[in-house]
Amino acid sequence: MLLAIDVGNTQTVIGMFRDGSLEEYWRLATDRDATADALATRLAGLLDLRDLKFRDVDAAIVSSVVPALGHEYEELSERYLRGSLALVGPEMKLGMPIRMDNPHEVGADRLVNSVAAYEKVGGACIVADFGTSTNYDVVSAKGEYLGGVLAPGVEISIEALAQRAARLFKVDLEPPKQVIGKNTAAALQSGVIYGFAGQVDAIVGRLREELEDEATAIATGGLAGPIVPFCEQIDEVDDQLTLKGLRLIWERNQA
Repeated sequence: MLLAIDVGNTQTVIGMFRDGSLEEYWRLATDRDATADALATRLAGLLDLRDLKFRDVDAAIVSSVVPALGHEYEELSERYLRGSLALVGPEMKLGMPIRMDNPHEVGADRLVNSVAAYEKVGGACIVADFGTSTNYDVVSAKGEYLGGVLAPGVEISIEALAQRAARLFKVDLEPPKQVIGKNTAAALQSGVIYGFAGQVDAIVGRLREELEDEATAIATGGLAGPIVPFCEQIDEVDDQLTLKGLRLIWERNQA
């Protein structure tokens, strides 16, 4: 059994693969202050839901954008998983050249998503990942990671607006009945939903023009659901894209 863990700034996604197939996955809030023991306790509880123990885990792979938690997962591996954990980084066999000025600047999740997207479509592709930030990552038709675009995420924008504007407040990510809001909540929802959908279409459209190639646009991430239905440039949604990429990278590093 392979455990694939993607540690984001806001959420952590954990997937359980058996014989290459994803059997179960969980999406949890990221605790930046968690110790190896606290992480082990949470993970043991999830495994217990499937009547499994740490001894049933053959290997694990982690991508983390929170450096301290990457270290804690390595400690967890040493204590509970017999050291069978790999931490994703540009030094691993990704099967994808990184055409960045400094490959070490690229977040592990961005690399993992790009590997999975290229494997999925077999050609030029763009990944829009809706998380703490909204990441747009670009892969060439030759399978090269070219770079991307980073923008403030949906929830961060809502929270910042509520904090800085005395008469505004946080709203649920639900589409309003019409674009013209008849009350403050509806006006905010309209601005968030259609505003971010417009951002996605504008950025993905410009990326396609710059690539000068047909590119498939895939959306992923915990906040894709409310926004993507209003986007015109997104071709498909894959909630499990990052977990699939982690499995692929783990397999490529077994030779």
